[in-house]
Amino acid sequence: MSSGVRHPLLSIAPAKLRPTQMTVGKAEVAEKRAQWEKLGKKKRKELLAAHWFPGVLGPKHQVYIVDHHHLGLALCEEGVKEVPVMIQRDFSWLDADVFWRTMEFNRWAHPYNEHGQRQEYDAIPRNLTDLADDPYRTLAARVRVAGGYAKDATPYSEFLWAEFYRRNVKLKGERVTSKQLQDALLLAHSHEAAYLPGWSGQIQ
Repeated sequence: MSSGVRHPLLSIAPAKLRPTQMTVGKAEVAEKRAQWEKLGKKKRKELLAAHWFPGVLGPKHQVYIVDHHHLGLALCEEGVKEVPVMIQRDFSWLDADVFWRTMEFNRWAHPYNEHGQRQEYDAIPRNLTDLADDPYRTLAARVRVAGGYAKDATPYSEFLWAEFYRRNVKLKGERVTSKQLQDALLLAHSHEAAYLPGWSGQIQ
């Protein structure tokens, strides 16, 4: 049984990391790959050293990451051999159902698909490469980068924004057009968005 103490930084192949969510914005992943490809060897080492993955040990000592899914998938697709993972908690002694319930209680798991629908824990992919694309996650990320709302420590805050946009913006396909981004930015500052994490107030 675990004492709950923090574990040291581990080096793990991205292909062996287990996701705790079902979707990513694939356009964001492509951008991270493009950024990685432009970096030299030294800069790549620096990026990895600065972006350790927060992880939780699960059943059968599998390592589940609770953040940086986009970066993890990008590095996996780039063939990176190892990434640093800081184990936050050891839940390896729990059975699978209790493990996932505990993860969700701690807001370390988000079992919702690309349509925003709640799924069984078994539906969470076993590999980062099996994460589904949700273009509304891409839209939510672009709005934040453009200053539509502040980065917030609330777990899965961008998923909440993605759900807001799923109800209010019609996307066709995977691409987010500049017009859709402008409309989404205006919505981000509307009263309708006031309940969302990082909301920065209405534009007068």
